[in-house]
Amino acid sequence: MFAVIKTGGKQYRVAGGQEIIIEKLDGEPGDTLVFGEVLMIGDGDNINMGAPTLSGAQVVGEVVGQTRSAKVITYKKKPRNTYRRKLGHRQQQTVIKITDILAKGGASEKKTAKAKTDDAPAKKPAAKKAPAKKGAAK
Repeated sequence: MFAVIKTGGKQYRVAGGQEIIIEKLDGEPGDTLVFGEVLMIGDGDNINMGAPTLSGAQVVGEVVGQTRSAKVITYKKKPRNTYRRKLGHRQQQTVIKITDILAKGGASEKKTAKAKTDDAPAKKPAAKKAPAKKGAAK
């Protein structure tokens, strides 16, 4: 079984037990993450595609670690001047191991996007103020 998920502005084809490297997400090694933007799920000849996402489908993964990519070096130079610039950049990444692909909302009670379960009273709507009279400010 495989799935196509969207995270960090990119799409990834994942399967159970696979490790993927994605854009940095918050989480310590051992934390569980749930990806709700599932674009497609395939199981042999049976393929389900969303428009644009499958409702209720989830992919569960475990954070393996936080890493950095290889250094990318940029060098700028303008001819006939003493203009030279050398820049380096290393992108932050998260390594995820896919543990489970849930086709129709398998009610995973792991670290999902925190739903609002506060029992705090609802805010009262603000009272509307009467408009000021035009001649009263003089």
